Amino acid sequence: MKHLMKSRKRLSGLLAAVLLVLTAATIGCAVYLNDYYRADPVAIAAFAPAEEIREYTLEDGTIICTPEQSRAGLVFYPGGKVEHTAYLPLMRACAAEGLLCALVEMPFRLAVLDVDAAAAIPAQFPDTDRWYIGGHSLGGAMAAACLADHTSTFDGLILLGAYSTTDLSAASLDVLSLYGSEDGVLDREKYEENRKHLPAGYTEQVIDGGCHAYFGTYGQQAGDGDASISPETQITLTAAAISAFLS
Repeated sequence: MKHLMKSRKRLSGLLAAVLLVLTAATIGCAVYLNDYYRADPVAIAAFAPAEEIREYTLEDGTIICTPEQSRAGLVFYPGGKVEHTAYLPLMRACAAEGLLCALVEMPFRLAVLDVDAAAAIPAQFPDTDRWYIGGHSLGGAMAAACLADHTSTFDGLILLGAYSTTDLSAASLDVLSLYGSEDGVLDREKYEENRKHLPAGYTEQVIDGGCHAYFGTYGQQAGDGDASISPETQITLTAAAISAFLS
């Protein structure tokens, strides 16, 4: 009888320990997922869309910015743990350049949780026959991973402060890689190491004075360098570079 009681106490203690670990893990996960960079509403308002730009949101949270006539489409993945609306000014600026932009809302603000989110978007806009996929930071890496499985859907890739860990070197794709000269978040060693994954003849451009966070409007990012230009300037330069690349 005593042996049975001791066994029950041990089992009860073990279950309590497991429950404690699971509770701590759940709390830790919740804290991690809710610790993210939030979009700056004032900065977003400063980039109000032009009158000819139509803006609306799909059922899955994807924000569409479309001009009256689009010359190409761009599906964009936000950076890791960044609220997707922080990239709305960039999408509006690109739409003003004639691009139909689809800004994807990711689960828990992590593109790694829905890598293929872009795949079904181009088919919803049959009047636009040339499509690109792109993203910022982690979003750029996941955009590249999506592209690897959907090269018949997209014509190319746009990386902002990002690199591709997926080998696209043999694919017939147009690729633009942009990063700020003061970017303190982008791992330059890994960036150089992963150049081999891009097709020969890809385009690279450095935004003088730009940093990692200023592709969006979510304030300063931990570990980033000090930009010598404003977020508005970096966004304008980025949209112009994307437009010139697609031309």
